[in-house]
Amino acid sequence: MEPLLYDPGEASFRALIGVGGIGTGVFFELKGNHTLGREESRAGRFLDQRDYCKLHIIAHYVQTLLGPAFTTIPIGCVGQDAAGERLLQEMESVGFEMEHVSALPDEQTLFSTCFIYPDGSGGNLTTGDSANAKVGPAEVKKAERVFERFAGSGIALAAPEVSLETRRELLISATVHGFFRAASLTTEEMRDPSAGDILSRTDLLAINLDEAAALVGIRMDEAVPSEIVEKAVKQALHHQPSIWVTVTAGKDGSWGWDGERISRFPAIPVEVSNTAGAGDAYFGGTLAGLATGLSFGYAQEIGRLVAAMAVTSQHTIHPGINRISLAAFVNSHTIDLPHQVQQLLR
Repeated sequence: MEPLLYDPGEASFRALIGVGGIGTGVFFELKGNHTLGREESRAGRFLDQRDYCKLHIIAHYVQTLLGPAFTTIPIGCVGQDAAGERLLQEMESVGFEMEHVSALPDEQTLFSTCFIYPDGSGGNLTTGDSANAKVGPAEVKKAERVFERFAGSGIALAAPEVSLETRRELLISATVHGFFRAASLTTEEMRDPSAGDILSRTDLLAINLDEAAALVGIRMDEAVPSEIVEKAVKQALHHQPSIWVTVTAGKDGSWGWDGERISRFPAIPVEVSNTAGAGDAYFGGTLAGLATGLSFGYAQEIGRLVAAMAVTSQHTIHPGINRISLAAFVNSHTIDLPHQVQQLLR
């Protein structure tokens, strides 16, 4: 593993503490494009694709891009089952500090079965009563000493797949201890009255275009992407005047509000294997860039690179992304990068 050129003595941040989904899943390709019936039996096949949940994906890229000099501490729960054991091993192998991830007896690890039709559409079935659902404000409070340990030099990550109440508790602790606060909300959560409470405690909001549309209460077909982004930024500023915002839109690229202007970042053309997890990869890459001391705009260039390379893997975490592979990816796609970003990939 070859991390970015990261010096903790000069870096903006030394650690990430996060809550969100920790789980796994499988992909099942159905035969036939017609919608699966209520009582229908349908043939298909399992694909060689591994699914992961949001906290794990985002934090994975932060840790692997920054290396052992950076500390990543997830707060969460898995079940005492084969899936949970494998996840714990994978997270430990990339260098996470695992003191605040519990393996709960008699509970199932968060698991999703993603079904895919031949035309690429599909959906998923996810366990709603998993060990991950047990992650509440109390688990965040147990990590108080971790917040004290990295006071003024940490990133707090409030990712979906745990309750808004749990994320609120994390952001409250982060505010008390001077952490940079990064958060994301799902489309459904954007419509929750308590979403504003999350936004008011957030320094960086990372969402996709559908979530941005939900934030302002419009449908995707009611405005062009740039208009949706502009409206979403205004709404976010209503809750937090100093907030930064990233909005991803797949092949249409991404946008970023840095407190002064909205910048557009075009997507990098690649041969796509699996788009699941691309937005989380972008988020993780951006946070890693910020931790090295890059400006927000330059950090998004790291996010753009990581997302583009991530979709070339069939898994929702690309296991081969590091400084060396990112540099090779840039060279093979002749991507023009700012000098400050190039320096991190030397």
